[in-house]
Order: sequence, then structure tokens, then C-alpha cells
Amino acid sequence: MRAYKRDLERFLQFLTVDFLNEELSAVRPQAVDALAVRSFLASQARAGLGPQSQARSLSALRSLFRFACREGTLVRNPAEGVRTPKQAKSLPRHLRPGEVENLLEAAEGDEPLARRDSAILELLYASGLRVSELSGLDWPDLNLEARTLRVMGKGGKERMVPFGKPAAEALARWLQVWEEVRDPSRGPSEPVFLNYRGTRLSARSVRRIIDRYVEKAALAAGVHPHTLRHTFATHLLEGGADLRTIQELLGHSSLSTTQRYTHLELERLLQVYRESHPRAKGEQ
Repeated sequence: MRAYKRDLERFLQFLTVDFLNEELSAVRPQAVDALAVRSFLASQARAGLGPQSQARSLSALRSLFRFACREGTLVRNPAEGVRTPKQAKSLPRHLRPGEVENLLEAAEGDEPLARRDSAILELLYASGLRVSELSGLDWPDLNLEARTLRVMGKGGKERMVPFGKPAAEALARWLQVWEEVRDPSRGPSEPVFLNYRGTRLSARSVRRIIDRYVEKAALAAGVHPHTLRHTFATHLLEGGADLRTIQELLGHSSLSTTQRYTHLELERLLQVYRESHPRAKGEQ
């Protein structure tokens, strides 16, 4: 919401100062057309904002003008026909096996919240959950004996996700002290991950926890909860898993989203070819 607010404020400033050269009170929604929207995106590009930031600004404008159309202020949405800036097809970096171990070991400890943090890191890497999905887990969603969990993903789609023995053991250790941390005044709810006040841990808090252990493990900056999700998918692909299986495990509604990982597999195949084929070695 804060980001959308900033985007709309920038657009208003652009209209009044650069495009219409009018006082704010004189600007009317009807004065905005597709040219104004495209010019605004071009000004953002000149200011050094990347395609992702421009796309978010365009999304904010589309939503605003869609609302104006519903209210009868506008007849048509001037931002609807404007093309979304092309995004670079890149993935955030993933952790290599040694880096994963360093991160997981950084959370070792016997204090209740250290046990919680260890379970968070182990489960994120073992399951590829989104951080919002992890934060929303309740104990009835988990089967520690079968090492599976049930999660509600994007679009209200439920899926079953397996996880390994280390994650199950970390969760069991956290469960042993969970009651000590939980706030009993919160009623019968059973969130898996609690904050120090004994209530459900927020997604923002999970990010702060991971930042702390990234620093402790001396990993490069830029590692965040989604990095563990990408690492999960990349290591599955490198281990021979097919894209359909990875799609199901990640909860992607479209295979095209999962296909972003295929370039990683292609790089691995090329490396194997160059190292193994007699004719390839002379071409490097």
C-alpha cells in the first residue's frame, strides 16, 4: 500500500510539474490519457527506475483508473492499453550446498526461539514454501510422522508438500518447547511458528530472522526467504526432478512460471557436455 501510494504521488507530481504544468487543484482525471501514462513511465526510466518498479507503477495507475471507471468518473481506463515494461527473465541467486549447510547450522541452539528458527530454516529449504504459507501454518496442517504438510497457496489452492527427516526433527524439537512460548490467552489457535510474545509469527518477522542468520553465516547479501524457495526448486531440478513435479510442489498454477528454472538445467547440461565430450574441449 505504501508503494502504491508513492507511485500515485509521483504520477501526480509528474502531471502537475512536467506534463500538464497545472496546479494540483486544477488537474482532472479526464485530462489523463495513454500518452500521459506512457510519458510517466518514460520519465521513471530516465530517473533510473527499473522495469519492475515501472510495472508496479503502471499496476497502481490501472487500479486507480479502474476504480474511477466503476465510480463513473471516467468512461475508459487510460492505463489499460499501455504495455507493461518488459521484465528481465532472471532468477534470484540460489544457495549452493555448502552455503545451505552454513545457514542451517547458524541457527543451532537449545533455547526455545533458537529451536523455532532452526525449524523455520529447515522447513523453508525442505518444502519450498512461500514465507506467507509458512507463517500461516497451524500444527493440524502438519503430519510429522508422515513428513507431509497441507498448505493453502495462492488463489486458495490447497496442496500437500513432503519434507525430509532433518526438517521433521527440527519441528519436533520446537514442538517440545512450543507450549512454553505460546500465549494461552489466544484461545485454541495453534500456529506453528510463534513470536516472543507467543502469537503467530508474521512474514516480516521471518524475513528479519533470516537476515540475522545470513549475517551470522557470513553469506552474501541478497539472501531472503524466497532465496530458499529458489534453492529448493534448483536443487530438485539438478537432482533430476521433472518440471511438473516441481510445479506441484511450489504451487505454481502455470507451468510457464516453473519453466524459469529450465535455463539452470541447460547451463548444467552444457557444463557436463563441455567437460565430457572429446570435441567440446577444443571449442572452449
